[in-house]
Amino acid sequence: MKITSVETFAVEGLNQPLMFCAIKTDQGIVGYSEFGEGRLAQGMKGLVRDLSNQLLGEDPRAVEAHYIQMIRSTRMAYGGATWQAIAGIELALWDIKAKALEIPVYELLGGPTRSHQRVYWSHMLSYQVRSYEKLGTKPVRSYDDIREVVAQASEMGYDTFKTNIQMPGDPFVSLAQGRSGPHDQTLTTGILNAAVKQMEVIRDEVGPDMGICLDVNEHFKADGQIRLAQALEPFNLTWMELDNLDAPSVRMVKDATTTPICTGEQRLGPTSYRDLFELRAMDVCKVDVQWQGLIPARRVANMAEVYDINIAPHNFNGHLSTFQTMNLCASVTNIKISESDPVQVPWRDELVTNLPVIEQGLVSIPQDPGWGTNLNEKALKKYAAKS
Repeated sequence: MKITSVETFAVEGLNQPLMFCAIKTDQGIVGYSEFGEGRLAQGMKGLVRDLSNQLLGEDPRAVEAHYIQMIRSTRMAYGGATWQAIAGIELALWDIKAKALEIPVYELLGGPTRSHQRVYWSHMLSYQVRSYEKLGTKPVRSYDDIREVVAQASEMGYDTFKTNIQMPGDPFVSLAQGRSGPHDQTLTTGILNAAVKQMEVIRDEVGPDMGICLDVNEHFKADGQIRLAQALEPFNLTWMELDNLDAPSVRMVKDATTTPICTGEQRLGPTSYRDLFELRAMDVCKVDVQWQGLIPARRVANMAEVYDINIAPHNFNGHLSTFQTMNLCASVTNIKISESDPVQVPWRDELVTNLPVIEQGLVSIPQDPGWGTNLNEKALKKYAAKS
């Protein structure tokens, strides 16, 4: 079996393009992947094109060898977007290998370790605040509107959801939009008060048993993260999630609060997690299959197991992303909970041949060969992102 072509697709998404890769072979087997950061769509396409030059004519089934060769041949541009592009290729290679053997990817990795995976509703309220026009929903203008939105989680069978800080206004503005937070990453009194009020309203609406995660992204430095985490202690959060590349600072935050701390999604590759693990700087480890690939994601999960930490896979894209993430979950034994985005662009369902089965906040581990679904290339082209 030989690789004959490598192609990428950027598809219009809710807030940024969804990125896909297709690797075709001379035996008619096509491997698909969802990968990377859509805000860098044109760069991702170029990187995949450059990387694919060393793969054309090669047997796609030597996944590990191709992966390490791509890593070593790009050592002068180590990590970052390069690694996300490598992930797009590596993930598609796994799909080919498993399809050739007519088994799911996780069977190549010792799975399945489970039949279902518990997931949380991600971007609850955040998408309804910042993308209501695309979603065709009404804007959030009051705390009563917030109550109405968050009530959907339990109605749909979820026992946990994640949100961002929403700033009051007419309509409300999500801090995750990057327009309402100060560039110097200072937690102002106004932001702190808005976060506390939001959690008061949400906890009162959903009751004491609903799991609530708050993602504060990279908006605050460690001093602000500490003040916020301490202020939110009465609301018994599942975790406060933050993006902070300085491991000692994350450990400082963790030591200062009883609010559990989740971090790691920005890290790519197991060596970049080492300082977090060695410092025991987090309660929950974030790992993104789509950004770093299956090989490094599993290595991170196994490292986390050594340090007695569970992972929470990062997954906020299209359905293929969910299938890939579920194959990771089915191949390891230390998952706390996985991310799920019930709300996305309405054409997301058209992009794949099989949809994930989600009932009562549980995703069924796929049974079909490869990732468990294929891409509809006609739909990918129909909804191509505007360059």
